[in-house]
Amino acid sequence: MSATQTPSVPSVERALLILEALSAGRTGLTLSQIARKTGVAKSSAHCLLLTLERLNYLEREETTGRYAMGSKFFSLANRGLTSATIGRQALPHLLALAQRTGLTVHMAIFDGHEAVLIERIEPSGASRIPTWVGKRMGLHCTAVGKALAAHMPTEEVERLVAAHGLLRHNDNTIRSLKRLKEELDRVHQSGYALDDEEEEIGARCLGVPVFRDGRAVAAISIAGNTEQNTPSGLGSLLEELRAAALAISQAG
Repeated sequence: MSATQTPSVPSVERALLILEALSAGRTGLTLSQIARKTGVAKSSAHCLLLTLERLNYLEREETTGRYAMGSKFFSLANRGLTSATIGRQALPHLLALAQRTGLTVHMAIFDGHEAVLIERIEPSGASRIPTWVGKRMGLHCTAVGKALAAHMPTEEVERLVAAHGLLRHNDNTIRSLKRLKEELDRVHQSGYALDDEEEEIGARCLGVPVFRDGRAVAAISIAGNTEQNTPSGLGSLLEELRAAALAISQAG
């Protein structure tokens, strides 16, 4: 059977109709308005809306009963758009950075409450770092996470910590909100973040943000073991890292 002959799934079609209707509304829509605009029966629309709300793709305002796009929908859209465009534009700069430093290079974006790796380049001979594309990394204990979190509003950082806590990886991991806020202030002032064996013992990472239109939309880092990434060599590595981040920022 050809693709054109394969039947569609009606419930998926109806859910997409609802999402399209909501994307066109500025102030959200009630159940009745959604049913009228999409032609989906109220009972079916209610079940679909409830499912999408439970999965955080939609949000419902209690007082008005209006539905609107939820945080997960925007996070998913942002992640796909950002990783597709910035990742493609950044790749040649990341490859060059990995070759110049001999260290593993990462690129990450903010997703949900963590940083997620969208690029990873390991040059020949580099020390093996236990990371992979798609790995989710804490905002409090990784160089890319701190570089992104340092440019978030303080209230957002507080909300994320209250909701998800600060996972302990070892004795070096930041475990208090007070200390995290102090660290993020330092990162914001200095322009770079350091993961000094805070997630993985024996690994040291240096990270900086990538900006578009004045907003930190991604972060890049160079990672190696503590013998490769020594405190005395961080200055020259930071210079290379900042140059790559600036080139990527300007590529858009």
